[in-house]
Amino acid sequence: MNQVDHLRSWKDHLTSEPYRSYLYSYPHKTAYRTLETKLPLSELWSRELADTFFLYMHIPFCGARCGFCNLFTLPDKRADVHAEYVDALERQAAQWAPFIRSKPIARFAVGGGTPTLLVPEQLDRLFHIAQHVVGMDPSQASISVETSPETVTPDRLAILKNRQVDRVSMGIQSFVESEAEAIYRPQKPQEVETALKLLKQQQFPILNLDLIYGLPGQTLQSWMYSLDRALSYEPEEVFIYPLYTREHTIVKPEQIRQSGEDRRLELYKAARERLLERGYTQYSMRRFAKAEAGSDKTLLSYGCHDEGMIGLGCGARSYTNTVHYSSRYSVGRSATASIIADYVAQNDYSYADYGVVLSKDDQQRRFILKSLLHTEGLALDGYAERFTASALADYPELNQLLDTELAAIENGTLRLTSEGLMYSDAIGDWFISPEIRELMESCVVS
Repeated sequence: MNQVDHLRSWKDHLTSEPYRSYLYSYPHKTAYRTLETKLPLSELWSRELADTFFLYMHIPFCGARCGFCNLFTLPDKRADVHAEYVDALERQAAQWAPFIRSKPIARFAVGGGTPTLLVPEQLDRLFHIAQHVVGMDPSQASISVETSPETVTPDRLAILKNRQVDRVSMGIQSFVESEAEAIYRPQKPQEVETALKLLKQQQFPILNLDLIYGLPGQTLQSWMYSLDRALSYEPEEVFIYPLYTREHTIVKPEQIRQSGEDRRLELYKAARERLLERGYTQYSMRRFAKAEAGSDKTLLSYGCHDEGMIGLGCGARSYTNTVHYSSRYSVGRSATASIIADYVAQNDYSYADYGVVLSKDDQQRRFILKSLLHTEGLALDGYAERFTASALADYPELNQLLDTELAAIENGTLRLTSEGLMYSDAIGDWFISPEIRELMESCVVS
């Protein structure tokens, strides 16, 4: 096979299954394992190179489990359970504070689950922990909180406003009731509209709305209806996600296959065109935002490929330069409940015992992927400065992206083309190291 035929065959294979996998971080959480020895956090964080930190709190509770969800979350609305969990999170924060207060917090995010499922007093307490236990300064940190339509209430929004939240992100997925029902999401369109009106009244600097394409029964017309309803509220940011299903999600992959032709690429293209027409800038396959969107604060800097991520709460991941760690991972209800119970009962949070130790190859691949899968691209001199080597020499396979016009180099930066962005998930999956892939494929999720 000559070089031209080889490249054509490679590209055809890559683009034939654009949604084979996805990466929000690297290495993927399914590569995490029990570490050979417990690692003291005091040592891990004393060696961290990042100038600023990203603080994340995970609240693993939600009102109901959506059919596509494979996150670490548990349907549980009991206020006493939530209070015990926040107690544990505060204990953990107090134990970690001596290791992480040496550098400022540039970003603070609260996710889940649904953080706003907490009663107002507990929701407010999260910000107290971030500010007074960990040392986050709300005047210089970008603060983001996830919510859901049924938990958007005036008293909760007042707390977010008072705590200087810059970005509120709400998962809508669809404005069509039958599509929401198909993914086991107990959500009425009027409930969504009411929540959006309340959010707009508060005038948060950034309102982000999440939508999903490829839902069972969804058509191009119904997808564009949902997108247009979202855009009618003029959100500063929109994330569009392809529907992903796994064997351990409620909606199974075979149900999607049985629903007929996979139209996700078509729906993505239509949404991308509409968003660009409406003045949004594309920053990744999923993220579209208004160029002027942002906070009035003078924010500390934090790069998307930096480490220094502090994950508090059961299910949160933490990233140092050489080790990524978290609690155990599960999707099933009983296993998730058991992991949360162990976390709440725990007294010592001062070590990491579950995660992955990053080799030099892992660190380099992470840097490349975290840059390349965003429109800012991979600055080749930035890679050279960090790793004293050439990215294209270390990974000559990157030239395949260039030779197939999935990427281009301009002013020293390797960027995906618009076609390359469309196949971001497949490109991310292709660039996983053999060692990490083997760990992921051998992962058993309970």
